[in-house]
Amino acid sequence: MPTERHSAARALPFATVLGVLFLTFLDTTIVTVVLGDIQYTLGAGVIPLQWVVNAYALPFAALMLFAGSLGDRLGRKKLMVAGIVVFCAGSVVCALAPTVGALITGRAVMGIGAAASEPGTLSVIRHLFPDRKSRARAIGGWAAVAGMSLALGPVIGGLLAAAGDWPAVFWFNLAFGVVLLALAVAAIPESRDPQPGRVDFAGLGLGALALGGLIFAGMVGEHYGYGAPWVVVLFAVGGIAAVALVLVETRVASPVVNLRMLSQRPVVDALFGAFALYFGVFSIFFFTALYLDLVEGYSGLRMAGLFSAMAALIVAGSLVSGWWVGRAGPRAPLVVGAVIAAAGIMFTRVSLTATPGFAPLAMSLAVAGLGFGLAVVPVTAAVLTHVPATHSGMAAGATNTARQLGAVVGVTVLGALVSATMTSSLGASLGKSPLLSGVKDTILSAFKTGGEAAKGLDFAHPNPLLAPFVESTAAAFRDGIHLALVVSAALIVISAGMTLFSPRESRQTAPEFD
Repeated sequence: MPTERHSAARALPFATVLGVLFLTFLDTTIVTVVLGDIQYTLGAGVIPLQWVVNAYALPFAALMLFAGSLGDRLGRKKLMVAGIVVFCAGSVVCALAPTVGALITGRAVMGIGAAASEPGTLSVIRHLFPDRKSRARAIGGWAAVAGMSLALGPVIGGLLAAAGDWPAVFWFNLAFGVVLLALAVAAIPESRDPQPGRVDFAGLGLGALALGGLIFAGMVGEHYGYGAPWVVVLFAVGGIAAVALVLVETRVASPVVNLRMLSQRPVVDALFGAFALYFGVFSIFFFTALYLDLVEGYSGLRMAGLFSAMAALIVAGSLVSGWWVGRAGPRAPLVVGAVIAAAGIMFTRVSLTATPGFAPLAMSLAVAGLGFGLAVVPVTAAVLTHVPATHSGMAAGATNTARQLGAVVGVTVLGALVSATMTSSLGASLGKSPLLSGVKDTILSAFKTGGEAAKGLDFAHPNPLLAPFVESTAAAFRDGIHLALVVSAALIVISAGMTLFSPRESRQTAPEFD
């Protein structure tokens, strides 16, 4: 009876943190299926649309690790509640945004709120489920929700777009966020590190500057050129901050980033695996979805149907993996899941033709979803297993920072690859016709950066006079996406190899307290 009462008492807090996780991860992908509507309404090209995605992922990635450590010190519930409030405020800004710049600003505010609220989800689970076996099952549920939220983003976004327009996505966020805010205040128990030490403000500042500077430089360099003086300065500032962070964190008594714990080989392998998987996920969720939306003219309902099987298999794979990790540890499910995910990405590359069939695409995405589902649990479990419970906020922040870094770096690096391939392919295609060659820069500018020329332009159903231009641009865009998918699959295979050849003697678990 006491066990049953204890389980019932944990149910509502557990469901609430899963709800917070669902909402914050959902917003990394929910906008991908309404980017075409945003382009049509606000005149946004591909690069501004990347910013709509990355403006959320950048602060999420740059601040989450440090928010996890702050939660250990100040109180995980307190920081989670504050984050939900900020997230809701950003959602209102996005829903009312009259320009793409205002939309990007609102997305950045939402990312700050997500960074504050999300790391506490894993650390609260760590304290709700102190037993390793029950915790493995709980983490399996956490990972299932994390994967489900990513996969359901396009599904829910498509349904909302079909019911209204793209602002409906952000009104949905607001309504969901208000409900979670009330539940978090009422149900989640407060917890913190009993011996937190002094707040490592130097580590907090240097870490945010390093991650933010390097990622921001990579993002703006795609548009302004990586040789632009101020972009070079951004890279230099980020690099210097990263070196300074390592020097500081190895010397302070209570580092915000415990490099000793995070440098263990199993933890390094798991963090790289999380990075690689989410790098690959966004080659599908951003570029493939954007292609189908802009070029093929998929409706919201059609997009929702396409991603439904993928969402279901991510959930199924996560639940199976939670059981598998509990019985055999994280190594085998991580390797198997990564290989299957890479195969699914390659199948998607083959299926994404000039006239893609719905069924082959759906099946390819489903295979990738199964792999993602199998692999997402072990990368989380491996980190938490090797870091003491008192540092669970830092561990959770590290895991989720690796995920979000994979997302934002994936969209940025793959975006640069797609852009370069488009320029090369379109130049070769249009170079055959002097008339078309003369307007190549205009076509690329409208497609990449948007503006008034792109506002109201329907790439899927262009004016007959513009059809040759649009078809050439679409073919070049598809060439770039094919390359991006191959790179994503290769990175995931590398992560599987790192785990497969990890020394067995390094796979030891951490004590519950340090």
